[in-house]
Amino acid sequence: MSTDFSQILQAHSALLGRVAATYEANFHLRQELLQDITLAVWQALQKFKGDSSVKTYVLRVAHNKAITHVAYHAKQPRNDSYCEIEAPKPNLQTTTDEQLGQQQQIQNMLKVIRNMPIQTRQVVTMSMEGLSYHEIADACGISNSNAGVILNRARKVLMESI
Repeated sequence: MSTDFSQILQAHSALLGRVAATYEANFHLRQELLQDITLAVWQALQKFKGDSSVKTYVLRVAHNKAITHVAYHAKQPRNDSYCEIEAPKPNLQTTTDEQLGQQQQIQNMLKVIRNMPIQTRQVVTMSMEGLSYHEIADACGISNSNAGVILNRARKVLMESI
């Protein structure tokens, strides 16, 4: 199957950024992860057989790379002095209070998601990207009902944290 990487990257770059954000809080490491994910997608596209949608395939590759990233960095000694923990702060002069509130809610939600087990994080992120239970189950190698159970439990945790 012929796939044009530049078109796929253009169509799914925001999605890949959101995946990276659910796995990495540190801005600089998140940028590194995004580069690693992009490279992994480029390498994996030659193996794409069309058994799923391109979006599902790209998400599967992205999550697998993110899981590898998390596992690697969990083994490394923590050194927060290296760089900022969160993304650079927005310019407060051009940001309204409402936008600041929304950004804070998003950051809080991402923090809760990052603390979830890896499989739960993967299911939640794919659901947020609009994948069906069937697509999530296929990408994660679980049953449809298991995807639903994981997602419902995660929603409950998210709602309790808000």
